[in-house]
Amino acid sequence: MNSLIDLLSFALQIYSYVLLARALVSWIPNLDPSNPAIQILYRLTEPVLEPIRKLIPPLGGVMDISIMVAFFALILLEQVLRSM
Repeated sequence: MNSLIDLLSFALQIYSYVLLARALVSWIPNLDPSNPAIQILYRLTEPVLEPIRKLIPPLGGVMDISIMVAFFALILLEQVLRSM
């Protein structure tokens, strides 16, 4: 059971890095969205970020905090796993 928790915790850490990459990429102006690496990032993160955006729309119509909410949720989930 402990090795399963370790594996899930590792997967959550990897996904956190993917979310971080997505956040950093969003700061690069004029980035080509057809770039395969960018498309992979979007395919990996949109299934998590889209439902968050439906619950919490962008603040002021401009500031998207869905990545921050996802990070917070991942941290909570990892802490729950570690406490088991």
